[in-house]
Amino acid sequence: MRLAGPLRVVVIILTAGLTWILVSLLLGTQSGFSRLQQLLSSPENPPTAEPRPRRYKCGLPQPCPEQHLAFRLVSGAANVIGPKICLEDKMLMSSMKNNVGRGLNIALVNGVNGELIDARFFDMWAGDVNELLKFIRTLHEGTLVFVASYDDPATKMNEETRRIFSELGSSVAKELGFRDSWVFVGAKGVQDKSPFEQHTKNSKSTNKYEGWPEALEMEGCIPQRKADGQ
Repeated sequence: MRLAGPLRVVVIILTAGLTWILVSLLLGTQSGFSRLQQLLSSPENPPTAEPRPRRYKCGLPQPCPEQHLAFRLVSGAANVIGPKICLEDKMLMSSMKNNVGRGLNIALVNGVNGELIDARFFDMWAGDVNELLKFIRTLHEGTLVFVASYDDPATKMNEETRRIFSELGSSVAKELGFRDSWVFVGAKGVQDKSPFEQHTKNSKSTNKYEGWPEALEMEGCIPQRKADGQ
């Protein structure tokens, strides 16, 4: 007699559940049956999640070929968000590393092994352009030069500065202007213009921000330079 109450409850629950499934099927929906399958399915066989897209070095969508260096450059956004320079999945310069600033952010890299030589920023609005010239005048043959602008990259530029960047492979250094956005990868001793360069002029009609053009992003794979004698 004591089991009559609990048994009655079980019967009522089962009857209600079966009725719900039957009604769902008659109405042309599978929600009730599907829900029951989910409840009864084994926890050892959970639903398969969508595979995440594979991430390659510096966030590139594809891996670089052998003997190539993966890179990603992001210029600063207005005077608010600092630039980023990533090489072989290592962040060379960024706000998080506290080594970026207004003007030109430049990382020098060994073109043979991809090792960082030096990374500095140069204020091109109120700084001394001679500090920048000392940094880029005496580069060794094959040194890779990564450049990302932030706020204003050009006010303090003189003729010699523009000429050196042009010799490193830049196509736009000679026309770079106040608050332009610029990202560039060049090298000491190149014979042709670099394929790795983007530039957006500061223009009231096209600026994304008030007084500044949109930030630029550029990524790619740079062939490593062969060591002397190879």
